[in-house]
Parts: sequence; structure tokens; C-alpha cells
Amino acid sequence: MPMFAFEGKTPQVHPDAWIAPTATLIGDVVVEKGASVWYGAVLRADFGRILIREGSNVQDNSVLHVGDGVCEVGPDATVGHSCVVHDCTVGEKALIGNHATVLDNATVGARTLVAAGSTVPPNTDVPSDVVAVGSPAKKFLPQSESARGWVEHNAEIYRQLARRHAETIKPVD
Repeated sequence: MPMFAFEGKTPQVHPDAWIAPTATLIGDVVVEKGASVWYGAVLRADFGRILIREGSNVQDNSVLHVGDGVCEVGPDATVGHSCVVHDCTVGEKALIGNHATVLDNATVGARTLVAAGSTVPPNTDVPSDVVAVGSPAKKFLPQSESARGWVEHNAEIYRQLARRHAETIKPVD
């Protein structure tokens, strides 16, 4: 996997984390135990630190960047496919839906689902246990049973899938 030091800061990956061979980590990135970073994802920490907490996952083609602070993906949280997560905090077990964007200084509460394609504007505090919808995401709805299921189980599904990829992927000539 491509990992690059930047101005003396080198990515730190726990031995029990899984990083896809085409993911790119640059600078002050920390990936904790049981976390995964998937194919084509780019985590660029050249201004501040990116923390991928224990058991969380950053899925294919997502981009995480940080200003002069910390961009944190909380424990057991999910950043879905092709998301932009910029200089913000994603709470424990939160799920950022595919193609969603979370911008500077926003906070996504624990167990919250940001709906696919939604944009959380800068400086927005999204409460815990809701579905955030829209672009901008200003509508916070109660979670359906289905949404709660995705939020509750997605991190474990991806931990198991990461183990399968770690054990079985092979380059093809």
C-alpha cells in the first residue's frame, strides 16, 4: 500500500488493521486496531492529524483531509464509498452514506446515519441517533428500524470482510 511520510510525520497503522493495497496514507495518519481503509481511499494528513479509531472503516474511493486540527472517524464508524470527510468529527458507530460529504468543523453524533449524497455543512452539529438528510443536511429524522440495523452492524460486517480480503486477495498477472 502506498504510505508516505510528510515533513517528518509518518502514517501509523496498527498490526491488526487492514489497509487495501491501493489505499494511500500520507502524513500524520493513525489507523487503530481492527480498522480498515479500502481500495482507492486517500487519507492526506499534511496540515493536521487523521484518526481512524478502532474497528472503523473507510470505504473505496473516499477522501479524508484535515486542516490544522484533527479529523476523527470514531470507533466502529463507517465512511461509505466515495465520501469526502474534511476536517470534522464522525462519532462512534456513525455511518456516512455513499457519496456524502462532511465539511470543516462539523460533528456527526454517535450512531447517526448521514444519508447517501447528503452534505453536512461546516460547523454543523448533527445530533446522535438520527438520520441527517439533504444537501445541505438540515433535516434530522428519527431512524427507521432498517437504518438502525445498518448503523449497528455495518462495522462488524466490514471487519469480517477486511479479514477475508487480507487472507485471500492476490495480484493477477
